Amino acid sequence: MNAPDAEGKGSASKVVMRLVICTLAACILVGCANARSSLGTSDSSCYLALPAAARAVHSHGKLVGVHLYTLATLRKKEPHLFQRLSKQHASPQRICVFEYTGTFTKESVARPLGADSGALAVVVLKAPSNQLVGTIVLSHPPLRFNHTHIG
Repeated sequence: MNAPDAEGKGSASKVVMRLVICTLAACILVGCANARSSLGTSDSSCYLALPAAARAVHSHGKLVGVHLYTLATLRKKEPHLFQRLSKQHASPQRICVFEYTGTFTKESVARPLGADSGALAVVVLKAPSNQLVGTIVLSHPPLRFNHTHIG
């Protein structure tokens, strides 16, 4: 008589274990889907450029955000920043723009543009080649970097 009870408890625990595993798997899948949907498909080229952007500011400062722009979009959103970049030869059609906060001078960044010193450095890289166009030192934010993803 004890055998059926033990067998019943074993199958019940297997069912509970399977439910727990399915619940965990569902939570993991939902979490992955949410993270992916907030980034978008165009992010990858700029996120691959993060090491190059960090080198441009010599790994100083704090990354505020990243944006992928076409030159036409940048011209509409931030004409002053666009003017500083348009002086560069062979302007790319797509650029990754990284904003860093900290203390920066023209001597402390690669390919300096803009002010002699400031609390912001905007690193501009060609996309998808990750070649540095310039690092613009500023005293106030040129763009809204609300998120650290392309947007």
